[in-house]
Amino acid sequence: MDIETSSSVMAGLGKDNIDTLLLTTPPCLIGTIVVFIHAWDGRRPDLPPTYDRKPNPALRGIILSVGAWLYVALSRGIVCVSSVVYELIFDRLDWLWFLPQIIWSNAGFGSLRTIRSHLDYIEPRYDPTVVPLKGNSDENPDGSVADTVSAPPVKYSTKYYSVADYHELYKSGELTPIAVVKGLLPLIRRDLSTPGKHSIAFVDSRVDLVLTAAEESTRRYKEGRPLGLFDGVPAAVKDEFDLDGYRTNMGSLNDYTLEPKSDDPSITNWCIRQLEKAGAIVVGKVSMHEFGLVPIALGTDGGGSVRIPSSFCSVVGLKPTHNRLSHYPSVNYASTTSVIGPLAADIRSLAEAYRVFATPGPDTPFPAPGPLSLTPSTRGKKILGIPEVWFSRSTPDVQRLCRSLLDKLVTEKDYTIVPIDIPFLVEGQTAHAMTILADGAALLPDTTNITAPNRILLTLGRTTPATDYLLAQKLRRLLMQHLAALWQEFPGMIIVTPTTACAGWPVVSKSELKWGLSDGDRTLKAMEYVWLANFTGIPAISVPAGYADPEGKHSTEGTVPVGLMGNGEWGSEEQLLQWGLEAEELGADLRERPPIWEDVIQRAKWVGSSSGSQETA
Repeated sequence: MDIETSSSVMAGLGKDNIDTLLLTTPPCLIGTIVVFIHAWDGRRPDLPPTYDRKPNPALRGIILSVGAWLYVALSRGIVCVSSVVYELIFDRLDWLWFLPQIIWSNAGFGSLRTIRSHLDYIEPRYDPTVVPLKGNSDENPDGSVADTVSAPPVKYSTKYYSVADYHELYKSGELTPIAVVKGLLPLIRRDLSTPGKHSIAFVDSRVDLVLTAAEESTRRYKEGRPLGLFDGVPAAVKDEFDLDGYRTNMGSLNDYTLEPKSDDPSITNWCIRQLEKAGAIVVGKVSMHEFGLVPIALGTDGGGSVRIPSSFCSVVGLKPTHNRLSHYPSVNYASTTSVIGPLAADIRSLAEAYRVFATPGPDTPFPAPGPLSLTPSTRGKKILGIPEVWFSRSTPDVQRLCRSLLDKLVTEKDYTIVPIDIPFLVEGQTAHAMTILADGAALLPDTTNITAPNRILLTLGRTTPATDYLLAQKLRRLLMQHLAALWQEFPGMIIVTPTTACAGWPVVSKSELKWGLSDGDRTLKAMEYVWLANFTGIPAISVPAGYADPEGKHSTEGTVPVGLMGNGEWGSEEQLLQWGLEAEELGADLRERPPIWEDVIQRAKWVGSSSGSQETA
């Protein structure tokens, strides 16, 4: 078994010391193949970064729908048209096999061939899981997690209700979980004669299950025996997770619901089980879009799908170390890039959610985390690594906001900035895209009922040759080794970039809302920074940094939220949460409630008072 060591865990450990390495493995990992990464001597070829991508055409409206249908058909060598046209013109379209390949090449997926000389002697790496040996896991040998997160006193307002806010109102008797869900449900239900104001954000909400859970939680508080901080707190989960009582559609019309196992009749995802075990109330499944009506939500992140929504919605989101959170009993269909991660209204709620979700599942190679503390360690230098050339790829507004928050972290929280370089950034983003699209194509061989933009993406995934896929996995190892070397040089460093390189873009026409939009260039711009954590398995966190003008518009005050992202070494979630709390404190005055913000607690109080009046009458 080839075991590589994490530079920050056991720098310099040779392969002759494998026995020593195995002896120090936590008890819960005995018998498990544990994969580490070692620093690459010299780190990288001394090459300047290049950003010479070819532009890709944007497709929208009916042209997108027809084009996607034709592209999928060409990639499979056949088009289903009338028999006459089929026989006279097409018969089979094998002679057009090159068209999907041309689109694939124009998208830049063949660019890894230009750096092949740097990858020839590097082994491919298909799984970015890295399990650090060092840590506080030995404090929880039974696999349990701490009851709460240790955090300094709150000195500022986050503008949004936190998990703790709900808990305190429940304990005081000022509010009840049943009143909260009765205030929320009319906003999100689709089954009413007039669908709820925000029902488009929710695929489904099982009212009977929600009310039952709320009644049980209300009873526990009344009897003085709440389960803990999460008891009665409303939560939502992405329609990618299996959940008892719900179908899993993954944002489509198709049914991907897991079949129950003979030894486990529940199909509920492990992390959701831990959330419900803690007393939280899952009010529904969201339409593959995380939505801000609840203080916590559970998402997945294969290419920024936790961090990008967090950035654009002025909330916080954590993409954990690869494989840190369990997918059991389902499988991770994008297992080489995607992870489960929480979104929350504030850092304290995010940390509490991570604590609960991190309970080891049957398929988890990680031990239970020890007690989490949001108080930064006083040991060692606080370092922020800035890849300046890459950082500068974002728009001026985004840079201004992110650099302003960085300056505050330096002057008020004693951080030191060091310049760093990361090689092959354009090629790395291409390699990540190639990999996750191949994962998706394997998951969804049938594109029936899939939106036109996604049909195009899945077909791109099927077009990738095996040799190019292997080059992508070689580059993955190179990047992981480079990062390991950086952390060996700068222990505890947090690599900081904007979360997204732009503050979104406008909807050009109503046809985009009906048919969708396929714009590869803008997608890559939005994902400019997030891919690195997915491809290399490192954890990352997004925190609000202010507001910028949307593309093509100028106003006195920006209107689109912008996020700042910190990337940490494998297993450094606690450190990232500590950094996030400091950034949240410094940026507290920057956050605003949007005009469409719903005051859920005020609605719940109104419901509670109305119920009380009726009971009195």
